[in-house]
Amino acid sequence: MNESGENVKLSAGNSRLKEIRKLARRAVRSERRVFLADGPKAVEGALGTVLDSGVSCVQEIFATEAGAEAYASVLADQPVTLVEDRAMAGLSDSVTPAGVVALCRFLDVPLTDIAGPLVVICADVRDPGNAGTVIRCADAAGASGVILAGDSVDLYNPKTIRASVGSAFHLPIAIERDPLVAVKAAKAAGLTVLAADMHGTADLFSADALLARPTAWLMGNEAWGLPPELAAEADEIVSIPIFGRAESLNLSTAAALCLYASAKAQRRDVSS
Repeated sequence: MNESGENVKLSAGNSRLKEIRKLARRAVRSERRVFLADGPKAVEGALGTVLDSGVSCVQEIFATEAGAEAYASVLADQPVTLVEDRAMAGLSDSVTPAGVVALCRFLDVPLTDIAGPLVVICADVRDPGNAGTVIRCADAAGASGVILAGDSVDLYNPKTIRASVGSAFHLPIAIERDPLVAVKAAKAAGLTVLAADMHGTADLFSADALLARPTAWLMGNEAWGLPPELAAEADEIVSIPIFGRAESLNLSTAAALCLYASAKAQRRDVSS
């Protein structure tokens, strides 16, 4: 507040906000080790996340006056920096900003923290919407973690975080530059690695015994799938039957089917 008791709102030209807008670039995020979580679900997830160091994931929350009022239950007693609507448009990645954004510290989940019984390894998944949706599907299916491997999109890309709808904060997500290292780590953790590929010899709908095992699903690039040398490292290559005339499924749709098939088989196995 200023001396007259009015709420002071930061403008789009504010020097601090100008610096924060630079986080749209991956190099800046990596250097500063912070990122933006956009929207109430992402902010709520970030507020519920405490890092291994014991500090909160959230450094600062920015909101418009309307956003702070609309999401008061999410923000609770958290300190909020008010910004003008135009300033929020510069911070938000959304076409229609919800009015609340959090500045967050990197999550830094080590590869060794990703264990069974159900894991997803994304190899060279480059579309942030796909990656975020796979993370959300993994969370919904009760998976225990996700590995973004190879030349996959940056976890902290604003579109990835937004597409995960808060699940990036609910689920351990590790980043591994070498997909082969990720596959070997999954095997070392006792997981059966199943590669999802349209030319697989095992049928997803007829493989309950296989799916009941502690599993790491290996998912490839949206356009060209898995490299043959990486697919060869899997314990089994599994295909999803196509009954209609579509040539293939969207990556995140395929991931959802595979994850739920495994979740169903694993629960049946436990109860039998």
